[in-house]
Amino acid sequence: MELTALIVVVAIALFFNYTNGFHDAANAIATSVSTRALTPRAALAMAAVMNLVGAFLGTGVAKTVGSGIIDPPKDLHGLTIVAAALIGAIVWNLITWYFGLPSSSTHGLVGGLIGAALAAHGSVLWMDVLKKVVLWMVLSPVIGLILGYLVMTGFLWIFRNSYPGRVGRRFRIAQSLSAAAMALGHGLQDAQKTMGIIVLAMVTTGYQDAADSHVPVWVILVCAAVLSLGTYAGGWRIMRTLGRRVIELDPPKGFAAEATAASVLYATAFIWQAPVSTTHTITAAIMGVGSTKRLSAVRWGVAGNIVVAWVLTIPAAGIVAAAAYGVISLFH
Repeated sequence: MELTALIVVVAIALFFNYTNGFHDAANAIATSVSTRALTPRAALAMAAVMNLVGAFLGTGVAKTVGSGIIDPPKDLHGLTIVAAALIGAIVWNLITWYFGLPSSSTHGLVGGLIGAALAAHGSVLWMDVLKKVVLWMVLSPVIGLILGYLVMTGFLWIFRNSYPGRVGRRFRIAQSLSAAAMALGHGLQDAQKTMGIIVLAMVTTGYQDAADSHVPVWVILVCAAVLSLGTYAGGWRIMRTLGRRVIELDPPKGFAAEATAASVLYATAFIWQAPVSTTHTITAAIMGVGSTKRLSAVRWGVAGNIVVAWVLTIPAAGIVAAAAYGVISLFH
């Protein structure tokens, strides 16, 4: 019974990972596709491969998600909390994907964990949530916005006397590299979150010791593969929002936004092991880059809708997860 329940929860976690892939594929490639640096299919294939590579580069974020958000009971009750958390995150992913809003799968998962744990009268590690999630939820887009503005300002100054057409062609080539770097960062961050959830499920059922925080190789392999498949499935609705509706992007702006966002993703994963949102980071970087032209170049109405989705993500996913916990608990 317990093993069967664990297998079901792992399957749900992998479905979440798949939705994460097609929901967040736009993060890595929207700018490159919108500037025609890459064709959509080539961009998706490249993003899928780089997501796969990124998933193997570290497990620090996985450990944070697996042991730094909640402390569930070590039994089927704990597994129910994990399952409900995943359902909350998946439902919110699908809702925001349908409306084309680039919300955060990361914060959907965190909100799901918190909501399910509270519904079960479980233990939420609030100080860790504040330090590892809420702090970086605020800092990562702010840093992305400021760095994007500074990087683009630097490019405008360096190439101020250059022929725009020639500069554009060079940056279009460079965007292939920056999009790959962004996709690598997405794999580094987002595949690890599902790894952490699967490890958490194994700990609650006794298949892994709570003191053992390592991520098994099979978990890394499966999560990397499923994220890549989801990425290749594509997220065209969100891609249109990020690539065209926030600002009109050209190759220099696209390169500046991608390079900025990738840098933030690497730093937070390797240095602070913080599960940050790739969505928040790239969207803020795009806004920062766009505002170098003039503030009105950024479509702030669209940006405002995106920010509302950000603010709602943790509580909305938490409410769905709490409801899911209530329904699941009726059956055992």
